[in-house]
This record gives sequence, structure tokens and C-alpha cells, in this order.
Amino acid sequence: MWSKDTIRRMGPGSGLVAAMAAAGVMVLCMAAPPLAAQLSTYGKKGLAASNTALGPANSMPGVLGGVGIAQHLNYQLPLNLTFTDDTGRQVQLSSYFGKVPVILSLVYYRCPMLCSEELQGLTSALKMISFRPGKDFNIIVVSIDPTEGTDLAAAKKKYYLKMYGHPETADGWHFMTGTQANIDALTKAVGFKYVRIKVPGSNIMQYAHASAIQIVTPEGKLAQYYMGVEYSPKDMLLGLDEASSNRIGSPVDNILTYCYHYNPQTNTHDLIVARVVQAGGLLTFLLLGGFMLVMFRRDYRQDRHPSTGKKVNG
Repeated sequence: MWSKDTIRRMGPGSGLVAAMAAAGVMVLCMAAPPLAAQLSTYGKKGLAASNTALGPANSMPGVLGGVGIAQHLNYQLPLNLTFTDDTGRQVQLSSYFGKVPVILSLVYYRCPMLCSEELQGLTSALKMISFRPGKDFNIIVVSIDPTEGTDLAAAKKKYYLKMYGHPETADGWHFMTGTQANIDALTKAVGFKYVRIKVPGSNIMQYAHASAIQIVTPEGKLAQYYMGVEYSPKDMLLGLDEASSNRIGSPVDNILTYCYHYNPQTNTHDLIVARVVQAGGLLTFLLLGGFMLVMFRRDYRQDRHPSTGKKVNG
């Protein structure tokens, strides 16, 4: 960065020029067309996903009308539902409850973007807390796609368990698949609304859905929702601790729930950026630009009217 003395040595008027340049950069940043969204593929954080672009900030595609998450705090999950675990066994949800809380994640394993981001965010947060799966809580990941099977569930468990780095906790990770009827019953109880979309020209089904994980008490009651794809380790630890005592949390803001959606017109997945994020970025630019303008104007005045440096005694 330039120091104050360096700026002054640039000569009279240079501060104003720099301020104008800064303002120009700010205008260009706000006026520039949206860039491709930087998304992660499995295990390759920071690489851009293909066929992904920013969508209009204010648009709400019609398909998202049926997508959302209603926070059913203190609702009882139907623990009598049976799903197939990652070893091929038929297991009732009640098998994972009774002693410790549960982190529940509703995804689908072939999801090209959002689900992997959600599970990576969960795994990253779990690395930062002292509680351990299988001992202090259980993790249940359920696919909302009834066509997905045990092999895929097992592969996902292997991947995220390796990412977590504690293979001894394998008994605390449960990747499930199930029938449409049981999926519907579970998603309805959670308040997880999604829409099936057929990819044009194929028999492939994809899902427009929101992203969130839920913490459930040992009794099977929904205690806390965490929205988005990145989760605070501190909040997660607190949520698990409270849920272990069957305490119910408070609703959280839904504004960032909708992250990606499938666009059947363009056969792409678009990223919907919440207005609050865009407004925050604009505010940052304005504050930074205003600060730079004030500082450069002050230096410009000082360059035009330098102090004589003489000390007056008396």
C-alpha cells in the first residue's frame, strides 16, 4: 500500500486523480456482467463448476415456487419409517435415536452441486468441534431420490468419512436411501419442499431444492435448523449440546436458503444470490470509496497549501 508520504510525493492533484481512479474501479465492479460462479467439485475446493452462471439477483424462477424449508421446530419425526442403510440393511429411524442427538441432512447423492457443498460444509464444521459421531451424536443423510441405491450411499459415506479424518467414527455416519412414500413422509415432517425436474431430452431426474441441516433431539423432535452450505462450528456445538438435553432452538433467517436451481430452459444450474449479500457488497464498495475520497482530498489540499514548518516562539 502507498504511504501518506508516497502519495504526497506524487505531486499536486495526484490524490484527486487516484480518487477518481478508485471511483472508476468501483463503478466498473458494480456495472460488470456477472461472472461464472465459483463452485466446488468433490474434493476440489475452488474449481469452477461447468455450466454454472449467476442468475438475476431479483428473479425467482417459477420452479422455485414449490421449493423451500418450513422450520418445524419441536415437531416429532416419524421414527417408525424404514430406510436402507449404506450396508443394504433395512433400518428404522428409531434405531439412531434414544440416547444422543442427530444431525439430519436431506440431499440426493447425484446432485451436481449443492448437496456436495452442504455435506462438505457439514464435514468441515464437524472437524472443528470436540463432539464425535457415534459417541456424542449420530449423522443421518437421507437421499430424496428413490432411484438411488446402496452402492451410491456407501460410496458417499466412504468419501465424507475420509474427508472427516476419523475412521473410528464410521458407526456414527448413516447414509440412507428409501422408497418414495417414506421419503415424502420424512420431508413433510421436516418441512423440506423440493421439486422434481426432468432434464430435457433424457430420462434423468434432478431436484430443485434448498440447503439446510437439522439437529434433532434424542426423542426425535426437530430442535434447530442451519441454513445454507457452511455452518458455524460454535453454533453446531451449542445446538448439539442443547438438543442432547431435549431443548428446542429458535427459528433462523431463511434469506439464504435458496442457493442453486436447475434451469430447464438453458439446461444449467443457476446461482441465486440473496439481495442482502449484494447489498452488503455494494455498501462495502461505497464505504471504501468514500473513505479513499476523503483521504485523497485532504492530501490534495495539503499539497496545495503546504505548511511552512516554522515554529513560532512566544
